[in-house]
Amino acid sequence: MKNKYTVIKASSRVLKSTPRKLNLVANLVRNKKVSFATVQLRFCEKKAAGLIGKVLNSAIANAQYNYGLDIDNLYIKEVLVGKSFTLRRVFPKAMGRANRISKHYSNITIKLEEII
Repeated sequence: MKNKYTVIKASSRVLKSTPRKLNLVANLVRNKKVSFATVQLRFCEKKAAGLIGKVLNSAIANAQYNYGLDIDNLYIKEVLVGKSFTLRRVFPKAMGRANRISKHYSNITIKLEEII
């Protein structure tokens, strides 16, 4: 089942965080080895690090159990962060006015590849 170009993928949709905040943390782990990336995410103090860490752990589990790959030979090929939907809420202001508040959601996809 091992192929030279096996790409392992894991994704998470509808995360309550903006893509801009997720990209700050995603840039820390792009094109890094999996062992380095997990340590980096564990000690990062941002909320987005926990969200990306969960998706990365899912991708590692997919590589182990579905493809039988060794964790030490994996690296992060791609981290895709995209926009999901936006909830729009109305917030009352003074003198009968109202402001709109946008609550952004996002999607994450992580692709791993084996170092040959």
